[in-house]
Amino acid sequence: MAEEMIGTVMDFFARPVVAGIDLMGTLKTGDSIHIVGHTTDMQLTVESMQINNVNVNEAKPGDSIGIKVSDRVRRGDKVYKIVA
Repeated sequence: MAEEMIGTVMDFFARPVVAGIDLMGTLKTGDSIHIVGHTTDMQLTVESMQINNVNVNEAKPGDSIGIKVSDRVRRGDKVYKIVA
């Protein structure tokens, strides 16, 4: 599986468990991502994402999005899209 870096975690919210991500690439709902950092190593499928609290199906480079994550992530963690 190849991975393409598409963004960086800029914020984390504990309730709900959401990561704020600044994108450098395109991301769609249904895409699989890999979040990697000093203490982070998490793979998940993007089930929903929001821009300014509005649900969107696709986000483009330059967008800041929020996505639900399964566990804590940290500012500076790298976000990769898994491409087949």
